[in-house]
Amino acid sequence: MSTENLAVGIDIGGTKIAGGVVDGHGRILRRSFRPTPGRSAALTEDSIAEVVSELSDGDAHMPVGVGAAGWINRSGSHVLFSPHLAWRDEPVRERLESKMNRQVVLNNDADAAGWAEHRFGAARGEELSVCLTLGTGIGGAIMFGNSILRGSFGVAGEFGHQTLVVDGHRCPCGNRGCWEQYASGNALGREGAELVRLDSPRAHSLREACHADPAKVSGAMVTALAVNGDPACMELIDEMGRWLGRGISNLVAVLDPGVVVIGGGTRVCFYLPGRTGGGLLPAVTAGARLPAVCSRCTSRAWLGCRADRRCGLGPVARVTRFLRMRTIRFIAFSRSKSAT
Repeated sequence: MSTENLAVGIDIGGTKIAGGVVDGHGRILRRSFRPTPGRSAALTEDSIAEVVSELSDGDAHMPVGVGAAGWINRSGSHVLFSPHLAWRDEPVRERLESKMNRQVVLNNDADAAGWAEHRFGAARGEELSVCLTLGTGIGGAIMFGNSILRGSFGVAGEFGHQTLVVDGHRCPCGNRGCWEQYASGNALGREGAELVRLDSPRAHSLREACHADPAKVSGAMVTALAVNGDPACMELIDEMGRWLGRGISNLVAVLDPGVVVIGGGTRVCFYLPGRTGGGLLPAVTAGARLPAVCSRCTSRAWLGCRADRRCGLGPVARVTRFLRMRTIRFIAFSRSKSAT
């Protein structure tokens, strides 16, 4: 296979490193995954190099784009801070280029997803769009015109760290009450662990899945049980969706985007089985609390990890349209083929 016009895309999240070979049309040709190696910056960089070597088949001319969950400076050379990774104001691009002996473009992971949605996915044709990535935390990107709105210091779009609850749950960023403490994979895991810790009779399936050890409960575990119809976990998904809707209403009020695209790892529970009005999508609608908003229709769109094209997950989206004061709002949900 000719490697002309191909690139390797790497997505680094709090729990996994996902890679893919992508062509100029945004199509994923090969994929690879690794667990994120804990809190070690050196091991994380080694794992990135391993994924790139595997995907590029030793072709040193294939460029690499890296999307990292953290605050990236405007020049794309340093990761200034990452709540869920080990980097603290470190020259990650230079180190990766030295390690792999090839060109590296470093960007925030949500910015990369937002740009891919703008080019290939649910935000095509929109003048102003917002992309949210739900996973360990909440990432965000703002697309305006034909560019990513980065802000004065390069860290615009950190929506997950807006304060939704004064003196709320402590966040790894150091603040309290951040949005991602109520609407993310970590939030699902924390609430599920609390049910097990309290020995709630409603958490029977969850207790079995974690062998009665609250420390083993994860957002992925809660999501999988919710998809299989567990009532307690379905309720946690509903609660997360309502928090998600409240935060989105803030973004809509401030930015007035034409589309809000939702992707990332926590995407599989749009509708819950055997339950009318249950799941992430109906809960987001209920939680948004925008004046004169009504759900208008649901349709399909390409997105997400087509939006997360850089990380190599399959697309299929749902676009929910809302009417608000004669303005069409779109909230687009991406769905991967497997729970992540």
